Amino acid sequence: MTFVPRLAALDVDGTIVDETNALSPAVRDAVMAMADAGVAVVVATGRALPGAMEVVERLGLPNGSAVASNGAVVLGYHPVEVVHSVTFDASEAVRRVLESVPDALVAVEEVGVGYRVNAPFPEGEVFGNITIEDVDSLVSEPVTRVVIRAPGHDAQEFAAVVDGLGLTETNYYIGYTSWLDLAPQGVSKASGLELVCARLDIAQEDVLAVGDGFNDVEMLGWAGRGVAMGQAPDHVRAVADDVTGTVAEDGLAAELARYF
Repeated sequence: MTFVPRLAALDVDGTIVDETNALSPAVRDAVMAMADAGVAVVVATGRALPGAMEVVERLGLPNGSAVASNGAVVLGYHPVEVVHSVTFDASEAVRRVLESVPDALVAVEEVGVGYRVNAPFPEGEVFGNITIEDVDSLVSEPVTRVVIRAPGHDAQEFAAVVDGLGLTETNYYIGYTSWLDLAPQGVSKASGLELVCARLDIAQEDVLAVGDGFNDVEMLGWAGRGVAMGQAPDHVRAVADDVTGTVAEDGLAAELARYF
């Protein structure tokens, strides 16, 4: 294979870390080998800024860029600074979901701080400072990202409910659990990476992207080489150029080892 990336865009959950947020030494070493070789390593995640930076720090990455909140926030570090953000009115989408799933948990991002939530989320699911407010207050102003979580509901049934709501005015992504991400229309990890590439003068065809979730579909299809993790759903695998091992098999390390 003659492809050599100038930028590696890496999803976090299910790619860099496993479902317990554990980072394997093999993956950390492979990521740092890419960075040491001069490849711009960009964490591209649905997590908000604090969660993105938690992974950056654990990896030990040098100064660089990251795409957070599924592309709604682009940041630089160090020092940490937001270089681009996009907001949207989430009130109608949240109202529709809560009409069908009234016991759902709702979180809205406070960029660089954490989340405001209507009730506590399961441990380890949202990062940063967490404050509790009523739903009307949460969506009273435009936001960069909304998470809706329904822990007591079957994941497939929840996905079917959401798909039937006609949320056409937002980008939305359904996770493996009863988890829904709402983002501004037209915003994705790919749109965030376009901004990073423009800042670094790196061509789209020189980007390697690796991910495993529905929120990685645009990124995998956009990149010069898109690689799905082994546990990715069929729809995600179908848009990728290749498939590597699962996160439990250190699939990211295996893909990155091709280049150094």
